[in-house]
Amino acid sequence: MGHDTDPTPIELHTADGLVLEGELADPGDAVAAVLLAHPHPAQGGSMRSLVTSELFGSLPGHDLAVLRFNFRSVGSSEGTHGGGEPERVDIVAGLDSLAAAVPDRPLVVAGWSFGADVSLAVTDERLAGWCAIAPPLRILDEDLFLAAHDQRPKLLVVPEHDQFNPPDHCRAKIEGWTATTMEVISGGDHFLVGRTAKVAKLVAEFAGELATAPKTNG
Repeated sequence: MGHDTDPTPIELHTADGLVLEGELADPGDAVAAVLLAHPHPAQGGSMRSLVTSELFGSLPGHDLAVLRFNFRSVGSSEGTHGGGEPERVDIVAGLDSLAAAVPDRPLVVAGWSFGADVSLAVTDERLAGWCAIAPPLRILDEDLFLAAHDQRPKLLVVPEHDQFNPPDHCRAKIEGWTATTMEVISGGDHFLVGRTAKVAKLVAEFAGELATAPKTNG
C-alpha cells in the first residue's frame, strides 16, 4: 500500500485555449493513474464533491496517482459550461497532465454522474479503461458514448436506488456494450452518501487490475 500524499496544485491546458485548475496526488510508486471527473456544474458539482473527494483522498493509499480538476467554468477554471460536449476536451487536458506527471502508467478515467457521461464520450488512445460511477447515460446523445463499443474495459458502478439510472434501467441501456461490467452498490442512491468507501474500493481494484493486464487498443 502507498503512503500519505500531499496534493500538488496543477494547471491543465485545453486544446481550445483554456486553463483549468486541478490537484495531483502522487504516492511516488504508483502502479496506475486515475483521472477524476466531477458531477454537473449546474448542480454545484466540483472536484471537491463527495465521491470525487473520497477517491482523491483514498486512492493514493492503493498505489494510484490521482488527478482531480474542475471542468471549464467551475471554481477558478476558465471558460463557460458547455453541456457536456466541450467538456470532453477538458478530459483530454486532464489526461495530458496526468500522463506527463506519471509517465508510463496505465491511465483510467473515473467520472461520477455528469463526469461519468462525459468520460464515456472520450476514447483517447492513452486510456486503459473507464470507471463510470452513477452514470445517468443521458447527459449526451447516445451516439457520443464512444466507449460503449471500444474493446478496452469499462466498469459501471450503479447505486441500487439511483434516482436517474437505476440498475435495471442501466442494464437495458448498456446491452450490446463491449468489455463492460456493472457493479451495483447495495442501498446507495445517486449521491452515494455512506457508500463512498465501497466505490473507492471498486475503483482501486479496477485500476489495479489494469496495471497488470496486457494493453488492449480500442
